[in-house]
Amino acid sequence: MNSRVTMGLAAILLLGAVFVGYWGLVLSRQPAPVVEAPAVATASVEKTVAIAEDQTRQPVVVLLHDVPPFTPLTAADVTVEKLRSAPAGSLASVDQAIGRTPWRHLSAGTWLNDESFAAGGSLARMIHRDERALTVAVDEVIGAAGQLIPGDYVDVLLYLRQDSTNLEQSAQIVVPAMRVLGVGDQYGLTNDGQPASPALSADEKLKQDQRRIAARTVVLAVPEQLLSRMMLATQAGTLRLAVRSSEEQRLAKYWAGESQSPSHLDNANSQLFQFTQLALGNAPKTPSSGGSGTVRPAVEIIRGNQITQQTP
Repeated sequence: MNSRVTMGLAAILLLGAVFVGYWGLVLSRQPAPVVEAPAVATASVEKTVAIAEDQTRQPVVVLLHDVPPFTPLTAADVTVEKLRSAPAGSLASVDQAIGRTPWRHLSAGTWLNDESFAAGGSLARMIHRDERALTVAVDEVIGAAGQLIPGDYVDVLLYLRQDSTNLEQSAQIVVPAMRVLGVGDQYGLTNDGQPASPALSADEKLKQDQRRIAARTVVLAVPEQLLSRMMLATQAGTLRLAVRSSEEQRLAKYWAGESQSPSHLDNANSQLFQFTQLALGNAPKTPSSGGSGTVRPAVEIIRGNQITQQTP
């Protein structure tokens, strides 16, 4: 009887020990109590920083979805986003955009400025009012072995062979420092800083680069005063496009608003050799005096690439 009691007590003690051990294990696995005060302080600091950053951001009007051309904008088409740095010329209030009609397709996410509502195609929006876009036929030699890209600057060289109308062969820079607008079907940026061509996938971009290398046309931005000269040069002899160094920073100067001065164009004109019909102004007149002392105007005669003056 005593042995049975002893065994019962031992079993009870064993179960108690197991229960106590299990309870201790459960307590040891419970997470430490969360201290609420530091979390509240962290959230307060983050909120303060967010408010401070929001005050330094600039409002910019952005399209919520694609807008087709010739469709007036409504309040449902636009929203205002806060950016760290607002693009130059961007609209800051939806009131500046509502009711205005874009002349071209605008994609969702496009930030709006006054040029978003300007008329004209992408090529017309890549040049200024004193420039003209002119297409020139090229091959692998003329087009710098297919390495031209939009934004490069080139000198247009002309080679004139010796013949009956041209007594001495010559090579000269007809138009210096022309900006390349496009090569084949690849174009650069418009004047509002947006790509003239839609965004392409990686595969489409690779195919476009391959077409650019094999392109047979190049579009140049030609100053209006030199347009006739450039057109005559394309028909008079053999052209070459000489690429200028990027160290000249000509593209950066163009985007900064600098333009070619009249003196620069005059200097380019004075360097022409045996190609005077491409000059900016009229050829100099050669006056002759008669017995009465009056000066008769000379008659300008053009023979091929030569100009002569004869007095009647």
